Amino acid sequence: MNEKDGMLVRAAGIDKIFKRGSEEIHVLQGLELEVPHGDFLALMGPSGSGKSTLLNLLGGLDRPTAGAVEVGGQRIDKLPQRKLAAWRSRHIGLVFQFYNLLPTITAQKNVELPLLLTHLNKAQRKKQAEIALSVVGLTQRSRHYPRQLSGGEQQRVGIARAIVTDPTLLLCDEPTGDLDRKSSDEILQLLQNLNQEQGKTIVMVSHDPHAAARARRTLYLDKGLLSTEPVQ
Repeated sequence: MNEKDGMLVRAAGIDKIFKRGSEEIHVLQGLELEVPHGDFLALMGPSGSGKSTLLNLLGGLDRPTAGAVEVGGQRIDKLPQRKLAAWRSRHIGLVFQFYNLLPTITAQKNVELPLLLTHLNKAQRKKQAEIALSVVGLTQRSRHYPRQLSGGEQQRVGIARAIVTDPTLLLCDEPTGDLDRKSSDEILQLLQNLNQEQGKTIVMVSHDPHAAARARRTLYLDKGLLSTEPVQ
């Protein structure tokens, strides 16, 4: 597998089985996925269909039971854990539904957290965080703590944290699931801008057709397989 055809992500023959006691739960079965550079892909499907599981596999947070996962020409399912963590810190930006911000530090310090795994010094980390916060429109809120921010602002901090390392791939798990419609629209517009203006490749899990409509394309996951048609 290589990137010569413009594909950033390839998942081939992916099976994922979880064990609950003696029971085996087949979440993904022979799944195939290709995501080209610069894509904005929405993944939809019913609860329990494996959307977040697939996102975790693409981000190297979990490994498939069978099959191959390649991102940027790298077989991540074969990387040793230590190398996988280093790879993830360079190439993956994660945006969560519930923000996952540390409450005891400022917005800027939250954004700086991924940079602690790099060789940047304190001044360089601060500068990078300031740039990321300016991209999401929160320069004036950089010294505020999460409790002093609205839900939409907290998610903007989460996105700034995800992009501060200039990752290859941005993975968003229900990024608007905890927001009102106005804040949701603002976050979706921000993601669209990151995709269209900065060329970020985004894979977003969502239950919301309104959110999925902002993506370039939508795939539907059900019973372990992907389809271009909604699940009936």
